[in-house]
Amino acid sequence: MRMSEPDAAVIARRSEIAERLREIVPGEGVIVDEHELKAYETDGLTAYRQVPMIVVLPDTTEQVSRVLRYCRENRIKVVPRGAGTSLSGGALPLADGIVLGLGKFNRILEIDYDNRAVVAQTGVTNLAITEAVRERGFYYAPDPSSQIVCTIGGNVAENAGGIHCLKYGLTANNILGVEMVLMGGEIIRLGGKHLDAGGYDLLGLMTGSEGLLGVITEVTVCILQAPETARAMLIGFPSNEAAGDCVARIIAAGIIPGGLEMMDGPAIRAAEEFVHAGYPLDVEALLIVELDGPEAEVEHLVGRVEALARERGAVSVRVSTSEAERLNFWAGRKAAFPAIGRISPDYYCMDGTIPRHRMPEVLSRIAEMSKTYGLRVANVFHAGDGNLHPLILYDANQPGELDKAEAFGADILRLCVEVGGVLTGEHGVGVEKRDLMGIMFTEDDLNQQQRLKCAFDSEGLLNPGKMFPTLHRCAELGRVHVHRGQVRFPDLPRF
Repeated sequence: MRMSEPDAAVIARRSEIAERLREIVPGEGVIVDEHELKAYETDGLTAYRQVPMIVVLPDTTEQVSRVLRYCRENRIKVVPRGAGTSLSGGALPLADGIVLGLGKFNRILEIDYDNRAVVAQTGVTNLAITEAVRERGFYYAPDPSSQIVCTIGGNVAENAGGIHCLKYGLTANNILGVEMVLMGGEIIRLGGKHLDAGGYDLLGLMTGSEGLLGVITEVTVCILQAPETARAMLIGFPSNEAAGDCVARIIAAGIIPGGLEMMDGPAIRAAEEFVHAGYPLDVEALLIVELDGPEAEVEHLVGRVEALARERGAVSVRVSTSEAERLNFWAGRKAAFPAIGRISPDYYCMDGTIPRHRMPEVLSRIAEMSKTYGLRVANVFHAGDGNLHPLILYDANQPGELDKAEAFGADILRLCVEVGGVLTGEHGVGVEKRDLMGIMFTEDDLNQQQRLKCAFDSEGLLNPGKMFPTLHRCAELGRVHVHRGQVRFPDLPRF
């Protein structure tokens, strides 16, 4: 993967930089040992690895501020890192940069049931928020499959979704505010416990910014009251096309399930062998449909969904009869990615989004590509909102197979854009999709996005090499800057 050339002058000052960082983060907060640095050489996109120059592990916002200020003054690149679960290479290190690890920011600071809000440090895991409020009958809606380990700060950086994002929204729809540190060391707050704020939607800008604009140290999220009733349905189909058609029919009927997921034959069998969730093994596609709300409404919708499924050729329908059974249905889906490891040494997890009504066509074309490339595919995805996660199976020990997997994945993403979709639904661009940005955006589009990058990081030091296929100096795009949390552009009136 093409990255920027390492700065030899910065690498030569490695010992000096480490000493200065130890003055800011004392004790064991600065890592320079080659063996210890290996733990940070990759993230969830494990095909790419780079040992960082230095890792620094602050535990206060003030330390983060001082580290970033020092790095800007000395033109040192910084890669923010949460739990390292990014599947797009968003936390891939640089040989001449530091990794700013935020794992010590792991405390829930406040639970405010009156305002239905939780204030958490950036390193708190997604699932920990729900567990902290479960006893009072509340939960945090976005639930990525990696929720047991992925952090809330990383969720904001990638605008993560999850099984329940169809009805309850992505991270962007469930956060209220953030505390963040800019590259120059300024500490700012965006939003709060209120639902909206005046001025530019900078909170929306930060959500999905992939660590390019600032380092988030604290997040305020909204929590929801658990529904009165929730039932999950396992619906088996003889083909992917029939299941995809049923998804479109359910949404067209005005039914918005709490979750609507799809798995194909290889994924079904791998998950069932791994979890024993009771999935049917004689079908080629499986929908998991969760309906929630008042009991009478749920019972009514279960009947409507079953009727729609039968009309589209469903060969089996099973409805959960207890909470334990409902959770078991979902356990297989949430474990699908690791389960694929039982049938392939390696897999490449794609992430693209398409219009729902094009799903049968896209799945058919992916199957054709699979034959062309000679690589198997297991499909596991958020069918309700058209967010595909094809898993391309390959063996990295076989020469050329990784290259084929990457080319196959790029073709899938091009197909997503061709049918009216987008390059990513929740995994972000990172380095994985960076060089494909030109198929979705014009040069003017990308330049405008980079002008925003310049507003927050005029030296291009924060997570460089991610998202943009061609970087310009900020002077080439027009001088922009942030003043009191507001963005100023040279061709806009001052305020």
